[in-house]
Amino acid sequence: MAIAQEVEQISVAVAAQKTSRETLPPGVPSRPGRPAYRKDIDGLRAVAVLSVMAFHMGLSGCLGGFVGVDVFFVISGYLISAIIVSDLSSGRFSIAAFYERRIRRIFPALFAMLMLFSACTLFTFFRVEMVEYAKSLLAAATSVSNFFFWQHSGYFDSPNSYPLLHTWSLAVEEQFYLCFPLLLLLIDKVFPGRMRATIIALSVLSFASSVVFVSLNPVTAFYMPYTRAWELLLGTLLATGNFPRLRAAWQRNLASFTGLACILTACLVYRPTTPFPGWSALLPCIGSVLVIQAGQDGDSLVSRCLSWRPLVFIGLISYSLYLWHWPIILLHKSGILLPMTAMPPKLVSRIEPRHFDDIIEVSLSLLAAVLSWKFIEQPFRVGRLRWSGKRLFAFAAAVVILCVAFSASAIYTGGFPGRMPAAAERIASYHSPQEPFRRGSCFITPEYSMKDYDYQKCLHLDPEKKNYLLVGDSHSAALWPGLSQGLVSANVMQASVAACRPFVSPQGTADCRTMTSYIFQTFIPQHPVDGIYLHNRWESQDIPGLTETILWAKQNHIPVVLFGPVPEYDAPLSRLLAYSIAWKDPSYPAEHRISEPEIMDAKLQALATKLNVHYISLYKALCGKEHCVEYVDASHQTPIMGDSNHFTESGSVYAVRRVMGLGELP
Repeated sequence: MAIAQEVEQISVAVAAQKTSRETLPPGVPSRPGRPAYRKDIDGLRAVAVLSVMAFHMGLSGCLGGFVGVDVFFVISGYLISAIIVSDLSSGRFSIAAFYERRIRRIFPALFAMLMLFSACTLFTFFRVEMVEYAKSLLAAATSVSNFFFWQHSGYFDSPNSYPLLHTWSLAVEEQFYLCFPLLLLLIDKVFPGRMRATIIALSVLSFASSVVFVSLNPVTAFYMPYTRAWELLLGTLLATGNFPRLRAAWQRNLASFTGLACILTACLVYRPTTPFPGWSALLPCIGSVLVIQAGQDGDSLVSRCLSWRPLVFIGLISYSLYLWHWPIILLHKSGILLPMTAMPPKLVSRIEPRHFDDIIEVSLSLLAAVLSWKFIEQPFRVGRLRWSGKRLFAFAAAVVILCVAFSASAIYTGGFPGRMPAAAERIASYHSPQEPFRRGSCFITPEYSMKDYDYQKCLHLDPEKKNYLLVGDSHSAALWPGLSQGLVSANVMQASVAACRPFVSPQGTADCRTMTSYIFQTFIPQHPVDGIYLHNRWESQDIPGLTETILWAKQNHIPVVLFGPVPEYDAPLSRLLAYSIAWKDPSYPAEHRISEPEIMDAKLQALATKLNVHYISLYKALCGKEHCVEYVDASHQTPIMGDSNHFTESGSVYAVRRVMGLGELP
């Protein structure tokens, strides 16, 4: 309650200052054209930032959470454009004052995150990573990180390498607001009365470029300011009264409900493979417009829900939460933050191991956001650090220079050598090639589809050998190299789809359903095989489907070999091994090994015994009571895992040979 009251008081005080926030609280007279403070907009901010967090955390129910950034764009365009247009119409607009507000709002928290995280990288990043980080830091500090990531990565490819990837959206906003006020000033002077028509024309042109580039070059469409400007301009059109008023309560309820449904639908339905922005971005953006517009003439059920105090509070800290959540997630996924073994056993016993990461990441992100909001954002906006223009500009320039100097030094020295032992640098840079898994032909990942599956190659029957069919998810793909090389007298076919349960009753993604339907309903009945190998990243809820599949195979007189789970870690094994070398702590990887695979191994062993099918415990083949195999060679050059839970090619071959050496593989 004390926090909520403090939030309320600060919100009113901040708004009254007219500089830290772009809106005014209820009861305070507003300037013409300026929207009054609305709690529901802070609630909408909360929806946006929580969506982005869910996406970055990899929560399966919110794979389209990246649209939260688009919601932010519309909100920003609405609030800030209202101020610019209002001040222009009254003759009070000042470019210097506008940029001072932007610096005060954006830079203190951003610079704090950049400086603290940069200090952290000195102890946790290896040389190659440090050089790449320094380049991204240089781009983030100078507000051009969208151009950097446009050249260096796709947003959905391998973002773990870039802890500042999320700053691309801040760069897009700053580039927009660098040009937009100047453009409005020019229009106001040269073409008075044409401002609305110009904004509409720019919106149409920007949206058209977004649609075109989504087809021609999706990465360009995602990062460029000219393909994103229409989203901010939608907020401008909203602020300048270009949408019909919704004075009736039923209109507001219908519009706000439809708008929120549009945003949530995009979060739940969209995937990283969805062409974006372009036409797909209309759903969350129009949804945001409907929610904001509905609240201008009164409240609605949706606005009352969005005005719920916890949501409003998250909205108030949303900027800091956006800044801090991604670096914290990356640090945790890198094995630097708390492992489960550091937590009290009673607490750990009540948490699903795979949910532990989510709890840690959310908790630390919220803590960092609250601290950043209270001790950095607020002092610079309404507190003792609310410096005058010249002092504020000098502060911003000094921090930018400091970031540039740090980046230049890291790049020039090749990542500050000597911080980590050579052996640690070597194992940390280990890269597991994907070719042995036959990705894109026999292993279908989200960037491919069943149209790419090579039926002739992957399901080729050899009349001279026994034919076994391996079915499952990415774990089955990682096991295939070991089986194909270890079983020289057999032919091992492969049907692998990412995150796909190998069940006789189709479920999961469209590609998964297509694959399993074909395998169990068409291929096996028409092409009798000598056995089915089932391997997956098994979970407790898989047991009913797995039981049904095994019983189906037994009814059709098809032998089944069930492969159990592999050892898993809460971070890539190569990094954990590197840290164990650098910090002289051989037990470090074991401390980050999660317990769920061992638990699932016992459950699957019991199921296999009950159903009388052959079970192979990969976990027991690789792990003793306190130690699991971590390297596949005596020279400690190659880790057995390519990431936290998938074999390397050498690891796959090693694991199968261990199983064959124990006489377990028929």
